[in-house]
Amino acid sequence: MNLKLDEDTMKVLAPISLIGRIATNVVEFLGQLALLLHSAVTMVRPALISGRGKRLGWRNLWAQMVRVGVNSVGIVSLVVFCIGAILSLQMEPILKQYGATDKIADIIGVAMFRELGPLVAAITLTGFAGASIAAELGTMKVSEELEALESQAISPVRFLVVPRVLATTLMMICLAVIADIMGVLGGLFVCTFVLDISAELYLRATFSAIEMKDFLGGLFKSGVFGCVLSLIACHLGTNVQGGAEGVGHATTKTVVYTIVALTFIDLGFTAAFFFMGV
Repeated sequence: MNLKLDEDTMKVLAPISLIGRIATNVVEFLGQLALLLHSAVTMVRPALISGRGKRLGWRNLWAQMVRVGVNSVGIVSLVVFCIGAILSLQMEPILKQYGATDKIADIIGVAMFRELGPLVAAITLTGFAGASIAAELGTMKVSEELEALESQAISPVRFLVVPRVLATTLMMICLAVIADIMGVLGGLFVCTFVLDISAELYLRATFSAIEMKDFLGGLFKSGVFGCVLSLIACHLGTNVQGGAEGVGHATTKTVVYTIVALTFIDLGFTAAFFFMGV
């Protein structure tokens, strides 16, 4: 039986249809990321060590770690340092009304180690390295270099994806530590030279406020952020279509999708830690 819907009914169903398409696309995209993660995990050992124990991909891994992590230290440090300074300047007038300006150090320390350090570092790394990975792999896809690897019985996942995922995950954890420290130093700089709060008082309050669970929770989130960031970049880069224009679209999608994903993941972690009392 052929049912024809009138125009008014179609207008009513249009938003529902749009939501359904978006949900379907999101589930499909998450499934593709899960498959890529599974392939990358199974390829970790072959990518680094052969059956005889010979080292294969370590040099590639080190190169990616330098590219993703070491080259990002400067920009991540600058951004987080400024955020720490901004927070100090914004909180001082409010806390001063309650005679609690000494709590600036506590708030900045906890905020940096639990939330802002890992998240800001990951977002900064998305624009610095995530887009670069997507553009590089997309260019290789367009120029048929990936097909050339497959024709030589070399898995693109083993040769290209695994080093980038491992490097980004590991270096994201290191960058989070640097971001935590630089955020605290940014607050220290403002408190010492602008707000007349002694450095000794600031550091003592910071160390007393931060607990090991704050530090470890931030590191765990950072590892997840790095893994998700690299998976999205590698997936979109290796599935480019449409030549140079497709590479541009993949790069843009990488930045947008990753920032959205990181925000939702961080919200999930924060909610979970809150209800767990961590």
